[in-house]
Amino acid sequence: MSSVLVAEGLFVSWQPGDWVLRDINFSLAAGEVVGIIGSSGCGKSTLCLALAGIIPRQSPGQVEGKIFLEGRDLAQFSLPQIASCLGIVFQDPETQLFLPRVRNELAFGPENLCLPREEIAARIQRIAEEMGCRELLAANPNELSGGQQQLIALAAVLALEPKVLILDEVTAQLDPRTCQRLQAIVLDLRQRGVAVLMAEHNLQMLACADRILVLREGRMEEAAASDLDGEEGLSRVYGGGRV
Repeated sequence: MSSVLVAEGLFVSWQPGDWVLRDINFSLAAGEVVGIIGSSGCGKSTLCLALAGIIPRQSPGQVEGKIFLEGRDLAQFSLPQIASCLGIVFQDPETQLFLPRVRNELAFGPENLCLPREEIAARIQRIAEEMGCRELLAANPNELSGGQQQLIALAAVLALEPKVLILDEVTAQLDPRTCQRLQAIVLDLRQRGVAVLMAEHNLQMLACADRILVLREGRMEEAAASDLDGEEGLSRVYGGGRV
């Protein structure tokens, strides 16, 4: 399968010269699910923000190296162009939900792509059905539970029909049942050919991943079996922190 997202010699910093990520090289193919693990503060979220083009366009930071999205240099894309083919969901859904009704949230992205009204309505109904949130379309997102808000944030991104989906610690506030539901959604996306990158502490969520990468001291490497089994391996990955 062809790679839809590629990083080559990627360096990222929040302060000039103080590199959080160093010489990151990896690729993500269509229909592939890749997990990223590492201790808190190792740079997982920073990597997600850089790959989504948010650093340096919306968040201050420095990026060196190359990121390619569908074969094109990400530097050539505007944020709206990136959003049309790459979606990102954050750990805190409240940072992504700002409209008065769930229906408005699902319509926001397609409306900004200037899609026909009929197409927007069809997408809303299809996504709401697939995500099991049809009964919430008239609800105020601020009045929903954390798990419901996270599913709505994901639904709003999926309404754009991205070819690449980045999930940044999205299970942090979810109960086990909602995590299982999210895992089923990821598996369905993989079958449709969507590339999924998941930064996660929840190793059970990563059971659906085709491969797992580890961030250590700003560098990326393939996870060894010993990294994922036993206290010693997990301690190396998470630095003694909570999994």
